Amino acid sequence: MLRLSQLKLPLEHTEADLRAAVCRRLRLESHQLGALRLVKRSVDARKPKAIALVYSLDLELALDRRAEAGLLKRFAADPNLWPSPDTTYHPVAVACANDLRPVVVGAGPCGYFAALLLAQMGFRPLLLERGKAIRERTADTFGFWKGTCRFDPESNAQFGEGGAGTFSDGKLYSQVSEAKPYVRKVLEELVAAGANPEILTLHHPHIGTYKLATVVRGLRRRIEALGGEVRFQCRVDGLELDPQERAVRGLVLAGGERIGADRVVLALGHSARDSFAMVKAAGVAMVPKPFAVGLRIEHPQSLIDRARWGEAAGHPRLGPAEYKLVHHCSAPALLGRSVYSFCMCPGGLVVGATSEEGRVVTNGMSQHSRNERNANSGLVVSIDLADLNPYGEGPGDPLAGVAFQRHWEGLAYAAGGSSYMAPAQLVGDFLARRPSRCAQGVQPSYQPGVRYGDLDNCLPHFVLEAIREALPIFARRIPGYAMEGALLTGVETRTSSPVRLPRDQATMECINTPGLFPAGEGAGYAGGILSAAIDGIKVAEQVALSITHPHLQRPGAQGESACDPI
Repeated sequence: MLRLSQLKLPLEHTEADLRAAVCRRLRLESHQLGALRLVKRSVDARKPKAIALVYSLDLELALDRRAEAGLLKRFAADPNLWPSPDTTYHPVAVACANDLRPVVVGAGPCGYFAALLLAQMGFRPLLLERGKAIRERTADTFGFWKGTCRFDPESNAQFGEGGAGTFSDGKLYSQVSEAKPYVRKVLEELVAAGANPEILTLHHPHIGTYKLATVVRGLRRRIEALGGEVRFQCRVDGLELDPQERAVRGLVLAGGERIGADRVVLALGHSARDSFAMVKAAGVAMVPKPFAVGLRIEHPQSLIDRARWGEAAGHPRLGPAEYKLVHHCSAPALLGRSVYSFCMCPGGLVVGATSEEGRVVTNGMSQHSRNERNANSGLVVSIDLADLNPYGEGPGDPLAGVAFQRHWEGLAYAAGGSSYMAPAQLVGDFLARRPSRCAQGVQPSYQPGVRYGDLDNCLPHFVLEAIREALPIFARRIPGYAMEGALLTGVETRTSSPVRLPRDQATMECINTPGLFPAGEGAGYAGGILSAAIDGIKVAEQVALSITHPHLQRPGAQGESACDPI
C-alpha cells in the first residue's frame, strides 16, 4: 500500500469527490484505485472563508509491482507520497520463571499501560491503586461536585482508577514526538477497551469523561484476563530497600501489609504529594521541576466557533472549535515569562480537582459530545525553580513546588469562602483591577460553585500581571477573548508534576535505587494521557528486559534519562 498525505478537500465533499481527488493527484485512472483507508483527518482553518479538510490515506492500487515502482519514481520529489509505514507494535520479551512478579503503583494511564504490557508479555503484574474503582470513584467525585458527598482525600478527581485524566477532556495527542508504533499501540488498546474507533483517525482525538470510565474498566478486564491483578484502596506508604545495595525489596501498604517486590513501576501521578514525601524520606533521587500555574477562563463556545470557523461555525464536520494560544511577556518585570492556554476543553465544564482538604484546584472536563454551552481553558504562567526558593525547606528542596502549590490553593480556598467554592472574577473587572460582585456575563460551570470577588490574593503578583498582559494580545487572535463578561476561576495549579525522579537512560531505573522504575506524569516524564501511556509501555519494556536479560542491565551507566521530561 501507499500512503498519501496533505490531500485537501472543501467541507462539502462526497466519497466520490475524495476518490476523484486521489486520482487527479496521482494521475491515475479510476479503475486503478482500489480501497482507501483513512489514516488521519484534520482541519485547515487558516482561511475561515475556505476551510478545508486534510486527509492522510492508505491506498490500495490496482497496479503491478513495476507500475507501482514507476509511480513512486515519478513522485520521488513529493514528500507526501511514500510506502505505508509499518506501525505494528512488537513485544520485546516473553516471561520466564521468576520468583517475584513486577508491581505497578498507580492506575492512571501510565500505570495501566505498564501493567497491560507486562501482562501481555506474560509477567502477571500486580497493580496497586490508592483510590477506588471507577464506579465508586465517579460517585464520590460527582457527589462532591454536587454537594451531596463530603470531600474524600482518597477518592476524587486526582485519585482512583484511571488517574487524573479520567475527569478531563480525554485528549489523546501530545507535543512530545513519539515513534508511531507506540502511538498506534495506545490508540488500538483504547479502542479494544471501548473507546470510539474514530480516535484512530482524528488529528486531535479525544475520548470524553463518561466514555473514559468505560475504557478504564475495559483496560482492567484485559489485564486481569491475562493473569494480572488490580487492587484498589491500597496506598503504598513505604519502600523496603536493601541496606547495602539500596535495591527495592518490597512495599509497605497503609494498613501495614508487606508485599515483596524487586521491580516496582512507580506511576504516582502529579498530585501524589504524600507519596512524594515518602519517596524523599526513603532517599530516592528527586529534584524540583518547573511547572505552571494560573486560572481557568470560560467563554461562550459559540464565540470560539465563530472566531475559528467563521461562517462555517456549526458545520457537522467541524464540531466545537479549539484554540491554542501562547504569549511571551514584554513588560520588563515579566521578561522570560510565558502565558499559554492549557488543557482547552471545547463545550466543557470547569471542575473541582483538589486532592487535599482545605484547598481549591480547578481543571477542565468535556464529554465526548462536547456539547456544553461554554468553552474553557487554563491560562497559565511558567514557574521557574527560582520562584520556589521561598517555599519548602530551602533552595533545592525537591518538594518546594508542592509547598508552593499548597500555599496558593489554600488562599484560593479561603477566597472562595472556605467551602470548596472557587473564587471567580469577570475578565473586565480583572483587567480594571476591581472586584466582581455578581454574574453579568458567562455563567460559571464550576461545581461546587463560585464566589465572585478579587483574584489578586490567589496567585503570585507576576502570574496575574502576565495574564493581564496576555489577555488583550489573545483577543487579537480570537475576537472577543477579552470580553467583559468572560469568566476567570481560580486556581489552576496541577499542570504537571512539581518534581522529577531522575532515571537511567538505558534501564529507566531510578539512578540511585535499583529495581525502582519512576514513570509517567508524577515522575516528570509525561504530560497527558497519550504521553503517560507511552511512557508506561517503555518502562514496562525495560522491566521485562531486566527480568529476561539481566546481563544487559547496567544501572547508572548512562546517567540521567534522555527521554523527554515534561
